[in-house]
Amino acid sequence: MPTKIIQKQFKRIETKYILEKTVLKQVLQDLEAYMEADAYATSTITNIYFDTEQFDLIQDSIAKKHAREKVRMRLYDPQPQASSKAFLEVKKKIDGIGYKNRLTSTANAITSYVTTGLSIIDGLDQSLIDDQIQKDLTQLRQRHQQLQPKMYIYYDRLSFRGKQDADIRITIDQNLLYRDWDISLSAGKSGNDLLDPSKVIMEVKVPGQCPSWLLQVFNKYGISQTSFSKYGTAYRLASQENRKELSLARNTL
Repeated sequence: MPTKIIQKQFKRIETKYILEKTVLKQVLQDLEAYMEADAYATSTITNIYFDTEQFDLIQDSIAKKHAREKVRMRLYDPQPQASSKAFLEVKKKIDGIGYKNRLTSTANAITSYVTTGLSIIDGLDQSLIDDQIQKDLTQLRQRHQQLQPKMYIYYDRLSFRGKQDADIRITIDQNLLYRDWDISLSAGKSGNDLLDPSKVIMEVKVPGQCPSWLLQVFNKYGISQTSFSKYGTAYRLASQENRKELSLARNTL
């Protein structure tokens, strides 16, 4: 397996598109001249999003307050466990540009770090040393107090990079699942559909403007940019489901 240099900071413009799987096949054929499979072309991604008990972070993000911060733990292990390698990521969006800072540790150490607020000198994994993430989490705790695991999101990903410019990246996510109950890695891959299984999310990540050849492909198939937040959508769907359950419970009284 090739050694991968882990990038800790990202600044890029990200645009999302929702496609039918039947259209995706045609799009990928047209992109073969410009894109190639990434070093890690296929992956399974497990995300645990941290928030307050009342979901204040995602509500602020939906309302476009502050820097629309999201705090998540991401794992690429097909069967993640507490000891699995994981990434802690703090995402922001300012003036349409996405910023992401991340560090690497184990799932257990990251969960303890985010939920307890313990510092390095309190005995946590030395891999958790990252000044910017410490600053971000301190600010969020001052604003919202305690953060805890609140949403599980899973999907399968295909990754591509530009042949001429490796900074141009395209990811395709499918088979998306979410759950707002039993937010633990031990619960395995289970949950409700986050997106129609016949559709995928294509995300274009570039340091500047989207290249003209890519826009031409999108225009050819009538594909338009959309606003889609996985966590935001999961929160909305979970809230709707919880309201239905509450209504049913009241009607049975």
